[in-house]
Amino acid sequence: MRALTDPWTLGGHTLANRVVLAPLAGIGNWFVRLQAKRFGAGLVTSEMVSSFGLAYGNERTVREFLRIHPEEHPVSMQLFGQDPDVMRRAASMAAEAGADIIDLNMGCPVRKVCKTGAGAALLKDHDRAVAVARAAAEGSGLPVTVKLRPGQRPGERDGVTLARRLVEDAGVAGIGFHPRHASQQHSGSPDYALARGVVETLGAPVVISGGLADDAKVLRAFEESGADAVMLARGSFGNPWLFGRLLGSYEGDPSPGEIAEELRWVIGCAEDHLGVERAGRYLRKFYPWYADTLGLTKRERMPLVTAETTDDARVALTQLAQPLAA
Repeated sequence: MRALTDPWTLGGHTLANRVVLAPLAGIGNWFVRLQAKRFGAGLVTSEMVSSFGLAYGNERTVREFLRIHPEEHPVSMQLFGQDPDVMRRAASMAAEAGADIIDLNMGCPVRKVCKTGAGAALLKDHDRAVAVARAAAEGSGLPVTVKLRPGQRPGERDGVTLARRLVEDAGVAGIGFHPRHASQQHSGSPDYALARGVVETLGAPVVISGGLADDAKVLRAFEESGADAVMLARGSFGNPWLFGRLLGSYEGDPSPGEIAEELRWVIGCAEDHLGVERAGRYLRKFYPWYADTLGLTKRERMPLVTAETTDDARVALTQLAQPLAA
């Protein structure tokens, strides 16, 4: 019987288990990845990073997106872009920064990404997609994986065909497969039967993503798809304990005190990464996730989710956690 706790190999790296942190656009910086690693993730992936931003030396992109904590390895750096020469340079920079694997996004449905010819646009431009993957491997000297979807619209199978070409013609080490079409974004039911067909015929490891909102859904996707590993995304927002439960290192639900302490850790890391003022703005999208994990009502959560500064958030946490723990 397969288990999520089984070790496996991806691109020459032996990974301790089959639970992976997904690339989380606008979220998956070093401390979010380190958090997932602390709770047991066998592999963590960076948020989607522009190959052009790296290759052309955008100061903020280079400073913030290439930051890797020494305790988060093995770490995969996800890049996007449609120009092989630019990707070659960007992948080299990611390798120099300490990435262990290069992951390429060929499934992002966001319009501003697709209109450049990157993301899900590559699902219909297979020659370019193969050239971009080859360039990433040449530039980095690292194993390359690709995250993609079945197609841009329901009924399309361009992504399935592309997955095979990427393995056979570009030598990619594995495929991250989100079995919803790009037009669905994150809605609708993932087609795990379609994913199983990819798994059974690809000849390279497949990591399944999409619809993994809780423990039961993760286990169902792992079983029905036959994938080598699972990739947690939205289900882990404000809930890193999901990693621990799936891997048997944590049982039940965290206490209010544990949740508050974890969010305090996140706040401190965000201040380190962004500075106190920017962290206060950045974390406003994090607070509702932790409020959900705390089980707060709309009224109870207001002091936290409306916190203007990180100090305001810490005060709100102290006030919230004490009565909840009583």
